[in-house]
Amino acid sequence: MAKKQYRVPIYFQWIKSPIVLRILFLIIILNISFGTVIHFVEPEEFPLIFDGVWWAIVTTATLGYGDFVPVSITGRIIAIVLILIGTGFVTTYFVMLATNTVKIQNAILEGKVKYQGQDHIVIIGWNERVRETLEQLKEIVNKPMSIVLIDESLKELPIQDTPIHFIKGNSTFDHVLLEANIPKAKIVIITADQSKEEAQADMNTIITLLSVKGLNPNVYAIVEILTSAQLKNADRAGADEIIQTNMLSSYVIINSVMSNGMSNTLLKLLDQLKGSKLTFVDVKEEYLYKTYQELLNELLVQNQLVIGIKRRGETIVNPPLLTEIKEHDRLLIIKS
Repeated sequence: MAKKQYRVPIYFQWIKSPIVLRILFLIIILNISFGTVIHFVEPEEFPLIFDGVWWAIVTTATLGYGDFVPVSITGRIIAIVLILIGTGFVTTYFVMLATNTVKIQNAILEGKVKYQGQDHIVIIGWNERVRETLEQLKEIVNKPMSIVLIDESLKELPIQDTPIHFIKGNSTFDHVLLEANIPKAKIVIITADQSKEEAQADMNTIITLLSVKGLNPNVYAIVEILTSAQLKNADRAGADEIIQTNMLSSYVIINSVMSNGMSNTLLKLLDQLKGSKLTFVDVKEEYLYKTYQELLNELLVQNQLVIGIKRRGETIVNPPLLTEIKEHDRLLIIKS
């Protein structure tokens, strides 16, 4: 026997609808009713029902064009009742509309509104590195990007001049990640939590990565790891790219010790790369079996500087000039 479906009464649906829609519906019914009544009371002054409805709308909106005016005592009494009732409804409607608009704006700033887009970049965690990353992206990328920021510590969106959708919450919880629409995200960047100890921050990063990959296994995940002990765990958790912040800093410090002033030089070098693009490219068929020196000279003419080769997952920077380019190699180049 088929189970009988319970039908929700119409009056219950009406009660559950937003109050702004309910007030708007009452205003429409009120204007149509009074417009119809005034048409029959004063057919000479209001030849059409539409004329009466128009007069009712203008009256309740307190515009008062004066193109239609009741002249009889009955008609004016109807107008008085309409003004007392209708104007209150209309005023309440616009006040609530403005209030709801402010509430929505505040909810967006406070990270309480779900993101509906797709193919977006999700950044988890807020710090000065993220701020600088966003500034660099604005300068390098010409097309607009959809960026969602997830952070638990922020009270509201920290920057107003960059179009970012803010989600407030703990990134290890599925419902927070779903608010950021992780299942349809293209790239996820997980930064280390600076408020925690390094080992604890890495564990939090890995747990977040597992949650992200559980919801979207195909998303490209870039994670920041502080301790070398957690590199393998981050790789097992599905990180597509791991940034070792501490190791990068130590390299800069060591080079500064060995060659004084190297840190400023490296920063200037990286800063000058903003107008170019450091990237890996697949080897074309015509490049196969050429030496690194031959390929270097050939690509220089095309304003492309080859600085290394990626082979079997290992990147060789500045290889020997006689190194032969093989199939499945990838070239590390700087494009203008």
